[in-house]
Amino acid sequence: MIYLNNETKIKELTQKFKKDNICIFIDFDKTITSSGSRDSWDAIANRKVMGEELANGLNAYYQKYGPIELDYTMTVEEKEKYIIEWYEKCMDLYYTYHLTKEKLKESVNNAKLEMRKGAKDFLFKLYKNTVPVIILSAGIGNVIEQFLKEENCYYDNITIISNFIKFDENENMIKFSDNMIHSLNKNIDKLGDLQVKEKIKGKEYRIAIGDLVDDITMMGKYPENRSLKIGFLNSNITNNLEVYKKNFDIVFTEENNFFDIEKYINIV
Repeated sequence: MIYLNNETKIKELTQKFKKDNICIFIDFDKTITSSGSRDSWDAIANRKVMGEELANGLNAYYQKYGPIELDYTMTVEEKEKYIIEWYEKCMDLYYTYHLTKEKLKESVNNAKLEMRKGAKDFLFKLYKNTVPVIILSAGIGNVIEQFLKEENCYYDNITIISNFIKFDENENMIKFSDNMIHSLNKNIDKLGDLQVKEKIKGKEYRIAIGDLVDDITMMGKYPENRSLKIGFLNSNITNNLEVYKKNFDIVFTEENNFFDIEKYINIV
């Protein structure tokens, strides 16, 4: 199903979109990838490569903290301490079980990550039209980068802002990048560097595409009449539909895809 929050705004806004006046902020897990795909954290936790303990640990943390992330009766302030605690514990697991660059690559190759239908075609059209794409993800940047390369769609108009794992000269994990990116602090105003700001400079319209309500902050603080917010509601549709309709301009439920999005972002 497709829900339009303000049809007049959407119609007037989308008619103004051109390839040289827009930039796209997009989430990765469950957005570029399908709702049933593994996420970029779990992609590394291949049981045959990394062992049972790592996968079991990540799953236990998900069972504890995942419902909090999706609880829209809680405020951001109430949730943040739990989300930070969750991410820190997951990061510690990778240190504990001695992740290497080779193990990461092997795990991702066997993770069976799956693109959402139409995503590859959508990214290619944005590349052909030189539209800046900022993938702002609370996942793991190394996984995102490798996956897009394997899918032959890691184009030079794409910038990935995420949690990158750093390795030493022996390809052993050293640490995660200094600035932790979690689901509640994804904001280009706070996380964007000079390179990103230069890419989006002069772009009149911003578009955010994500699967969590918190993803609308990816584009930063920007005027309503020059921004379009698109949300994939992947689960708990009955409970969360009204919250999504309140925050997103367009809400897609069930397994809608990027061919549906192209009806509103037709820049070719």
